[in-house]
Amino acid sequence: MIDAARMAKRHWSGILRWFQTKIANGIMEAINSLVQAAKAKARGYRSTRNLKAIICLIAGKLELAFPT
Repeated sequence: MIDAARMAKRHWSGILRWFQTKIANGIMEAINSLVQAAKAKARGYRSTRNLKAIICLIAGKLELAFPT
């Protein structure tokens, strides 16, 4: 019981953050994998501005269909 209390005390900010945001670790890992894929695609670009644009295009799931 004492070990559980110590663990809760160590992770208290993360526990409270979950109640505020309702974002689980799995969702954060999925977003991280999208960012890593964007970094791989953006390799060779000169600025972080372009990397941010690639991340928005991949993670934002924008619909870029041409009008008909």
